[in-house]
This record gives sequence, C-alpha cells and structure tokens, in this order.
Amino acid sequence: MARVSGSLPCWDLSNVFPALESEELKRAIARCEAGLNELERYLDEHAISKSARRSDDAAIELALNGYLERVNDLIALYHTVGAYIPSFVATDSFNQTARRMLSEIEPLGVRLQQIDVRFSGWVGAIADALPRVTARGGPAQAHAFYLRETAEQSRYLMSEPEEGLAAELSLSGANAWSKLQGTITSQLTVDFARNGKVEKLSMPALINVMQHDPDPEVRRRAYEVELAAWETVKEPLAAAMNGVKGAVNTLDKRRGRKDPLHAALDHARIDRETLDAMLDAMQDSFPAFRRYLRAKARRLGHASGLPWWDLMAPITQDGRTYAWQEARDFILEHFATFSPRLENLARRAFDQQWIDAEQRPGKRAGAFCMSVPLVKESRILCNYDGSLDQVSTIAHELGHAFHNECIYAAGKTELQSITPMTLAETASILCETIVTDAALAEARTPSEELAILETDLIGKTQVIVDITSRYLFEMEVFRRRAKAELSADELCELMLRFQKETYGDGLDERYLHKFMWTWKPHYYFAGLSFYNFPYAFGLLFGLGLYAIYKQRGAAFVPEYGALLASTGEATVADLAARFGIDVRDRAFWKGSLDLIEARIERYLSL
Repeated sequence: MARVSGSLPCWDLSNVFPALESEELKRAIARCEAGLNELERYLDEHAISKSARRSDDAAIELALNGYLERVNDLIALYHTVGAYIPSFVATDSFNQTARRMLSEIEPLGVRLQQIDVRFSGWVGAIADALPRVTARGGPAQAHAFYLRETAEQSRYLMSEPEEGLAAELSLSGANAWSKLQGTITSQLTVDFARNGKVEKLSMPALINVMQHDPDPEVRRRAYEVELAAWETVKEPLAAAMNGVKGAVNTLDKRRGRKDPLHAALDHARIDRETLDAMLDAMQDSFPAFRRYLRAKARRLGHASGLPWWDLMAPITQDGRTYAWQEARDFILEHFATFSPRLENLARRAFDQQWIDAEQRPGKRAGAFCMSVPLVKESRILCNYDGSLDQVSTIAHELGHAFHNECIYAAGKTELQSITPMTLAETASILCETIVTDAALAEARTPSEELAILETDLIGKTQVIVDITSRYLFEMEVFRRRAKAELSADELCELMLRFQKETYGDGLDERYLHKFMWTWKPHYYFAGLSFYNFPYAFGLLFGLGLYAIYKQRGAAFVPEYGALLASTGEATVADLAARFGIDVRDRAFWKGSLDLIEARIERYLSL
C-alpha cells in the first residue's frame, strides 16, 4: 500500500451546525417536526378533503402550489439534518450519541415518506387535470415532470394505511438490518503482521493492503486474513441480507411490481430495452477484459489467471505515489483545463475541508459524496492511501459535488433535483476521466504509462465485469429469497458462480472472493435495489459525453452544465438526446466500450 506523508484531512461541518448536541441542531429538528405537522394539516385541509374534485382546476392548482412550496423547504431542512448526523456515524460508528440521534430522527423520515404517499395517491387521482394545471404557470408548471412521474408511480402504491405501516415497520425491519450490516463491517478489525510489527487494521484498511501493497506475499496474506475475518461474521450478515431482500420482495408483490428489477428501472428512469442494450454490449466486451486480466496474470507470474489478491495489484514499481498536497494540486491543475468553474468547486472542497480522507477504525469503507442543501455544499468521504486509484476516487467524488453545484446554481428545488443513479454518475465519471487522461499524458516512461493504464483498466474492469457479477448475483438472490431464506454458504456459492461467469479465465478459479456480498453496502439498501448496473451506465454514458467534449472543446461545457442542472427534470433518454445519444441503441454502448478496448490493446502492447 502506498504510504501517505503528512496528516490527512477530516471534514468540517461546523458551518452547518456547531455540534451534535448543539441548540442549533435541536431547533432544526424541532422545525422539521413542526413542518411535518403543518404539511399534514395542509393536506387534510386542502389537497385531500377539498381539492380532489377533478373538475375544479383552480382548487387543484392552489393545493398543488401550496404543497410544493412547503414540501421543498421541509425536504431541504430534513436532508441537511439527515446529512449532518449520519456524517458522524459514517466516520465513527462507535459514536453512541450520533447513533442514538440518528435513530431519533429516522421517524421524521418515515412521516415524510407517509406524507409523500398521501400526496402521490392524490396526484394519481387527479392525473387527468395535470396537463391543464401545469400549463398555468407557477410551482406546478415548474414541477411538471415531477408531478407526471408521481402520477405514473402512484399505480404501484398500496393503500395509504398499508404504506404508512410499511414505512413505520421499516425502522425495525429492513432499515435495522441495513444498519446492522454497516455496524458490523465498520467495527470489525484484525491483527495483521507487516514490516516486522503487528497492526490492528480496520477492514477498509486491510482491503487497501490486499489491493495495493507492493509485496505479493503481503497481499496474499491480507486476502487470507480478510476471508477469515468475514467468516466470523457471515451469519449475522446473511441474516441482514435475507431481511432486506425479503422485505423488498414482499412489498414489491403487494405494490403490483412485475419483479424486483421493475422498481429499480423506474428509479433509474430507463426501460428494459435500454438496460438490455447496455448489458448485451458489456457481455460482448468480456473477452477483451479477460485478455487484459490474463496479460496481467502473466506479468505477475501466474499461469492460471489472476488470484483475487492480485486483481488490483500494482504491476510495476514505477507507479506514482501522491502525498495529499500533490493529489490536490494534480486534480486542480487538470480540472482547470476543463473549466474554471470545475476547478473553483474543487478548490473550495479542498480549502474548506469538505473531504474526510483518513483511514481509521469505525469509519465506513469506500467513498461517497453527500449534499448539504441548506448551505448549498457537499461533503466527501474516502479512505486515502496515496495511490493513483485513490486520486481518481477523489476526482470521482468531486464530480458528484460539481453536479450538486450545478443544481444549486440553477436554483433548482429539492423535488426538481431528484436525480436517477444512471445520471448521478455522469459528472463523476467525466472528472475521473480527466484525471486519468492527464496522468497518461504526463507519463515519462512506458513503465509509468503501463502503471497508469493498469489503474484505469482495473477500475473499468470493476465497473463492467464485476458490476455484472453483482447484478447477476442480486437477481438470483431475489429469485431464491422469494422461496426461502439463503444461508451464508449459499450466498457464497452464488458469489463464486457469478464471478466465474463474468471473469472467466481471467481469474484463477481457486482464489476468488466468495465474501464480496458481505461488505458491499449496496446490497442492503431496501429502498434502492440493484445499486450496480447504474454504475456501468454512468461509466459508459460519461465516456460517451467525454468523447463529445474532446470533439467540441469549450463549447461543450455550458451545455454539459445545463444537463447536470436538469437531471431531475426529464427521463434519461430525453436528456441523452440533447447530445444526439440514443441509449436504446446498442451501438452507443459499444462505442464507449471500444474506447476501453483501445486502452486494453495499448496495455497489451507495452
């Protein structure tokens, strides 16, 4: 693992609230409760009891406008509180105060969900009036897409009492299982001997050792220690998986969904034709990825494909290590070549401590970016180790922050900003690509170029090949969970099966990773199943847009910013069409994959 000189930053949210137990935060929570009370009264007095008469367009318009104005303010407040408190849990799951406060505000989210169900049912009932009412201007017209989508999705609601009960039970059901998974995986530590001393490592830190340490023997031992650690907690994690997937299956059936994928596609704002076109093109690209993996295996001295501990391994000692200041300067320099606006956003993030980079026990694995609406800022979590991969991760998350900035700057409301995951990855992938291209352009030797290509290709392998294995795994888990609970060993068997199907002879079948289902939090989100294929969509869509940028240059940037600002106000197909992209056409996806295959060929030639 790359060594990082100097201390790493922790994020600062003091401009949001002074402290967890501050009076300011208490008052904000109280305002949330008051807002919920007022919104419930409003629905009783206006929308539900009086304005449900379909012929009374004026009354409907009045009720809609009043609701939209109130609910947007309330959501901004709740999402700010709901970012601030979980920020402490994500960075320190041992913080009992934060965990208690998170459990205290979660019922507010349930009430907000129940209000949304009531409103959605009403909008479905007055759907015929929406074209007339939204043509009259005002908030209803500004939220026309949201209202149309709400009316369409209202077909998949249970009765209001049933939806209310489901929301309340989620706190002690699927949401509790999800929290259990997060607690177990963030608090699990192991003793690991390295460089003549024994270290106590969190699982994210151990995984970083397994992936990036230059010593193959250290990587192998880290892999073995990791598998042994997951073995000790596999049963409660299997119970969590069964609890989440069982709840989703039950609710989908009650709501009239065709299958678990149905809701995920609607949330992604794409259709099955689009998903199939993308997945088919990805499947066709697997032979190229396997050639890359076999070539890497040969470079590392393996005759039977890569063992898992070498999947992410560096293949040359010429790979650059970035101290934190170097990573900052590198990102800022190359973001500036795209646009001053992007550079300025990234500079704010670094200078105003938006980023929590340090690895430590109790901190969750991976990386994410969250928006903080009331201050119109973002916060980024990562686990920085000095590698180019982690520099790319920071650039990726800054892309999300730039997306948020475009939405804030355009004055979009919370309901106008609901972005599907398929488009949520657009800016992050483009920012990641900017950094990778810059690193390749600055490579001084073929060996250094090879190291950069390696970082790039293993990341894309994860998003194309590994994501497919996760998608297939989740489909099969849902199918089997509809009949019975799955044991931990069955989950492991499925994980291995789909790793073999996707990676093929690129990996050594004796040394796969049967416990990948344990630590990926995406499997445990009851409200958002299939948190996998949108990553592939984002990568390939982002690459397609980047190719257009390379052709058009600076003229592309304003249109791109406008696209990001409006990702909550149209379907994916309609937004893509602005750039002449047909997401239902397999040729588009193949074009993006061809760009990756060209890099694979370059890698093979070095």
